[in-house]
Amino acid sequence: MTKQSLIKGTIVLMIAAFITRILGFANGIVLANVIGPEGIGLIMMAMPVTGLLITFTTLGLPVAISKLVAEAEARKDHQRIKKILIVSLTTTSILGFVLMIGTFMGAKLLSSVLLTDQRAYYSLIAVIPIVPIIAVSSVIKGYFRGKQNMTPIAFSQVLEQVVRIGLIFILVGWLLPYGIEYAAAGVVLCGIVGEGISLLYLFSMFKLTKQKQFKLHHSFIKQLSKGKEIFYDLLHTGLPTTGNGLIHSIIGVIQPILITQSLALAGIGTAVATKQYGLLMGFALPLLMLPGFVTNSMSVPLVPAISEAKEKNEVQLIHRRIHQAIRIALIVGVPSSIILYVFAEQLTTLIYKSPEAGTLLKILAPFYLLHYFRNPLQSVIIGLGKASSVMMNDLVASTAKLVFIFLFASNSELGIYGVCLAMNIGIVLGTTLHFLTISKLIGFNLILSEIFKVILSGVSMGYGGLIAYRYLGNEITNQLLLIGTSITLSLFIYLILLVNFKIISLKKIKRL
Repeated sequence: MTKQSLIKGTIVLMIAAFITRILGFANGIVLANVIGPEGIGLIMMAMPVTGLLITFTTLGLPVAISKLVAEAEARKDHQRIKKILIVSLTTTSILGFVLMIGTFMGAKLLSSVLLTDQRAYYSLIAVIPIVPIIAVSSVIKGYFRGKQNMTPIAFSQVLEQVVRIGLIFILVGWLLPYGIEYAAAGVVLCGIVGEGISLLYLFSMFKLTKQKQFKLHHSFIKQLSKGKEIFYDLLHTGLPTTGNGLIHSIIGVIQPILITQSLALAGIGTAVATKQYGLLMGFALPLLMLPGFVTNSMSVPLVPAISEAKEKNEVQLIHRRIHQAIRIALIVGVPSSIILYVFAEQLTTLIYKSPEAGTLLKILAPFYLLHYFRNPLQSVIIGLGKASSVMMNDLVASTAKLVFIFLFASNSELGIYGVCLAMNIGIVLGTTLHFLTISKLIGFNLILSEIFKVILSGVSMGYGGLIAYRYLGNEITNQLLLIGTSITLSLFIYLILLVNFKIISLKKIKRL
């Protein structure tokens, strides 16, 4: 199996993530026009429950697997890797099937307690079978990450999205006449089939790559009985990661309830609150998350890369990789935030025919710059063996966000805009705590002159794009062409300034 560098692994995942994000984004546009913000809201209400189940099933093992496999790989200990896989697959498979059956049996109770709109019950039922599928696939992905080979993961992501979208076009049209709640459930069901096909591909690639080093089925029970030490090692990283995932999952379950109830206190009805929640989570958030495919792709290989460097006690390499991660996040995050802020209403009107979503996007965009740093910083902390610090940081940030959601959203003058302000507070607090943790662990400092140059380039880019939009608006009537041209010109300005400031070099771009 070919080991990939941090940059190469990031690029492989980034290309796959770009393809899947574009496909998913295009699919989201179609769904937004077919089932509307209300249908999107129903899907978004059911998904956090599944996230909670997946968190309990995987126990944070995917991250722990990648860390332990990378460390074992550095020592060429293939038998330890075999034990890690056997213990992980056994644990997640049993938990996955038990939780799936238990959730099916208690679905009615869960929907009555956790879902503010009972029509989301059908989406909840449809998504439950995904739990054991993701449980097994997460272990295999963790193995490939630990081996620092991101290609199978990248292909599986693209395959899953292609299958999902292909089925959606067939199923949603068939179910929509029966009601929007059935159409929403159909969208969720298509995702399960996509995940299943993706798992089959991952499993076939896993069999091809591992057979040269060990046979997994050989003395399976014997290896499992000796896996107590491995199990404890996995839990050492996995439990804090699970705690972190549990925090996000619980927040994900509580958040739609808290938002809709707070909006009710502000005098907004259930149907309108569901629609506003759909505008925020289904329209504004996907635009903000779209550029995140770069930093998310970088975060995946960053855990084993930092773990391997720590295992070899290469402190300078750790610092260099952190600087690489921060520089990439900064270069990608600054133009993304500025473009989404400057062209917020134009983009949401063009894509969703929903200018009101543009106002939400405008509130969130400037602060989402810090969100693009959050996952890479989190991966660094986990790679350094301090997953518990990630959990505590996210607990503080998430708790603060929920408190401010209630305080702001229940205010009739703020309403859904108060939710955006509360989310911004959570982003700023969470990212700041992660950075302070890394600084405390290894004495890391930011290069402030570089940050200033990138932000200055971004602000100049924003003004350039706005001027271009206003000037070309008299000449170009097609909105898609007008916005596309303006954004392209602004990005060209950004690139020129980055080269002039020596933040990036043409030589390095050519080499990449």
